[in-house]
Amino acid sequence: MTARHPIAIVGGGPAGALAGALLAAGGRDVLLFDEKLAWEKPCGGGLTHKALQQYPFLADAGSDSNPVEHCELISPSGQRVRFHMQYPVAIFSRLALNGLLLERARRAGVDVRVEVRQERVTRIARTAGDWQVITPQREYRASYLILAAGARNPFRSQFLSPISPSDLMVTAGYFIPGRSSLMQIQFLKGITGYIWVFPRADHVSAGIAGKMGETSASELRRRLERWLEEQWLEESGFHLDGARFYSHILPSFRAQTFETLEVRGEGWAMIGDSAGLVDPITGEGLYYALRSAELCADALLAGRPDDYRVLLEEELLPELRLAARVSERFYRGQVFGDSVLERMVSLTAQSASFRELMSDLFAGIQGYRDLRSRLYQILPSVMSEGLAGTLRLAWTNSSGASRFATDPLAE
Repeated sequence: MTARHPIAIVGGGPAGALAGALLAAGGRDVLLFDEKLAWEKPCGGGLTHKALQQYPFLADAGSDSNPVEHCELISPSGQRVRFHMQYPVAIFSRLALNGLLLERARRAGVDVRVEVRQERVTRIARTAGDWQVITPQREYRASYLILAAGARNPFRSQFLSPISPSDLMVTAGYFIPGRSSLMQIQFLKGITGYIWVFPRADHVSAGIAGKMGETSASELRRRLERWLEEQWLEESGFHLDGARFYSHILPSFRAQTFETLEVRGEGWAMIGDSAGLVDPITGEGLYYALRSAELCADALLAGRPDDYRVLLEEELLPELRLAARVSERFYRGQVFGDSVLERMVSLTAQSASFRELMSDLFAGIQGYRDLRSRLYQILPSVMSEGLAGTLRLAWTNSSGASRFATDPLAE
């Protein structure tokens, strides 16, 4: 990698913008290309406590996000539980988040040049060890190329095989005017995915995600609209007047795809969604986008671009591989005579220990790799609390009054 020309970043989303800011802060000239610059996506836009700890400047952007402390989980059968999250999720509009990160990239260049070009890249070519990046406006030269243009960017096939439909997730959603303080997740029968309602600063993002090929995009939209009309709009007081519809494609890699994952080659690297770095269970990709951008920038600034793949292997890929292996079991598996999803919601309702575990999962501070050991650790408490809840139900009549003079488990 030579420094005769800037580093070119194709894609100005969170991953590309953060990579540009970090490279510029490290003294490298950067050219960042995005046809739309800041734009919306039909995703929740939630940043976990783990992400906010890693990137404190995002935690300081209070006016651009909505800190949400309460979550409601709804099982496929309609069982509901609300719980308090010890660490709030900061929910951003993607328009606001991308704009914030792009502005940070612009400001990062003090003694170096950071150019943010609102241009559509139409062609990329390798010439004499450098890169040609061509737009309708002009041609640029780059010493290194970072692809950060999403799962279906048109240039992936120049470097790697296109992402298989089996490794993609379809999302559809509405941006609904209004304010709320409750995050909701509705799991669905027969769909590897869920409906979400994420309250942003000045509107609500309500959407649905499902595995590509499992359900059509039109059917996903119909299921979302039916759920909104039958279960959400009336109880929430919202309406769809003025709502905007969006759809998008996300990576949702299978375990075998993660096993053979390639993210870099001679003179180039992929970060964020372009590299497929998205949790296959939750569809959460913002933390992985930001962290992969940071790891890539660290490797380039150290003059060891090969280290990017090594750093991913040390930190991010084991967690994502495990998520991919258990995703099918999570959405379609059985435990204790019921579906995993039904049992998860019921245990959250019955057990304070399990609610604390769920809170830590939403915060990002409880990973998948040590989840089993923690479940074994809290199992006695969960069983005890679940039994206590079952007995209390047996000791009350339909009106909620006790059938007994005293409740032996009352505190």
